This record gives sequence, structure tokens and C-alpha cells, in this order.
Amino acid sequence: MKQLKDQLATLHTFETTPIRIISLVPSQTELLYDLGLEESIVGITKFCVHPFHLKATKTIVGGTKKVNFDKIAALQPDIIIANKEENTKEIVEELAKICPVWVTDIITIEDNLQMISDFGQLFNKRTEAQKIIDKINFAYADFIDFVKDKPSKKVAYFIWANPYMVAGNNTFINEMLKLNNFENIYQNREERYPEIIEQKMRIQGDPDIVFLSSEPFPFSDDHAFELGRYTHHATTIFVDGEMFSWYGSRLLKAFAYFKNMHTRFNDI
Repeated sequence: MKQLKDQLATLHTFETTPIRIISLVPSQTELLYDLGLEESIVGITKFCVHPFHLKATKTIVGGTKKVNFDKIAALQPDIIIANKEENTKEIVEELAKICPVWVTDIITIEDNLQMISDFGQLFNKRTEAQKIIDKINFAYADFIDFVKDKPSKKVAYFIWANPYMVAGNNTFINEMLKLNNFENIYQNREERYPEIIEQKMRIQGDPDIVFLSSEPFPFSDDHAFELGRYTHHATTIFVDGEMFSWYGSRLLKAFAYFKNMHTRFNDI
């Protein structure tokens, strides 16, 4: 028997190591795979695109905000992996009637490392988890050294249009922006993903860089042109949203992506 607390401090008791896993979070599906748990994953969301072949070999149980409860129950899971931001409280409470729901809560890199460690203990993959943690810590220290002399830039990170929405405070995206020595002009908003009036960007911070994320909204050149009109001289950049918003083992790829980004745009 093992007793472990998830990142919402919910105590879970397991008679044996959970074998049949359903993941409702794309980045955590990728982490489970990287921990060597592919055979244990029985259900994923339609947004779980890494590694790509899982969509052909695992049962799709819905999205992150809407799931098929009957399909999930039929898979007879031992555990369901959810996330406080990605999945609603109502979904988690309903799923808890089927089996234990392990909820993560990731804002900082430290939260991310804790999740990886937790999964190592939960699924008896401690060695594999520690290897990923060690690699992240090494890459993290290396990146801190890389970025320490980079000049600070004011930025706005857009995630949606019609209406325009941005990443605010208490988000993993904002932590990644700070890591890169970027000052998020919307980080003092109360909402985590506030809706903003684009015409007011100049008086709300006037960013040096406007980031348009590749997910969840498909921004176009027209959006870039429109937003650029409401800054003085900002450069608009399309960025890979997975690198800024996916936690888990994806962070290892993110550090290399960020380095390349700085190298390409060091004259901004």
C-alpha cells in the first residue's frame, strides 16, 4: 500500500501501483510516455499529440474541458491524471466516482519538478523520473547562465483573438517569460488570462515584442498586422506555444528553443 498527496494536497491511497492510466493533459501524456509508461496509458484526449502515434493506439476520451464519462468508465482505469488549470473541478469530481483522480498544479519550474518526482513514486519509475529531473536541472542552470546578460524586453503574450486574450500572472507561460528575461506587461492583472483591449496596449505597457502563440488559437498575419498598429515599434513574433505552456519533459526541448529564439532575435 502507498499513500501519496497530489499537488492539491489530496491524499490518495493505492493498494498496488496504478497500472491502467488515463491522461487528460497533453503535456503530462508526453511525460508519462517519456517515463516508459506507454503500455499503461489506456486513454488520452484529442489534444494529446506527442508522441503522435498514441492517437492511433490509445482510446480518445474527449478533450480537456469535455470528456466522455461512459467511455472513461469502460476503460476501467486505476488512475486518471488531471490538472487544475486544464480540467474543470466539475469534471474531476465526476471522474472521482470512477477511480482516483490525481490533480497537478503547475505554475513554476519547481512545481514541474515536483510533478515528475511524484509520477516517479506513483508509478514505480523513480530512476526514470530522476534522470529527467537531472537533465532539466542541468539545462536550467545552463540557460540561466546563457540569458543572464540578455537585455530585458517588455512583452505581451497573446493566446486568443476575438476577443484578444493574453497570458497574465500565476501562469506557467508567465514563468517562462520571466525565465527569458522578458517583462510581461499584463502580469499585474488579477485574471490569469485576461481579456484585453488591443487599442490600449501603448498605455498599458507598450511592449517591445508581441508574441502570438501557436496554440490554442491559430493567429494569422492579419492579427500580427492589427496588433502591431497599437504599439509604437513592437516586433510581432509567432512562437511555438508548446514551448511556453507545456510542462513535464517538454521543458527540455523548451530550453533549446529559447536559446535559438534569443539568437535569432537578439537585435530586437
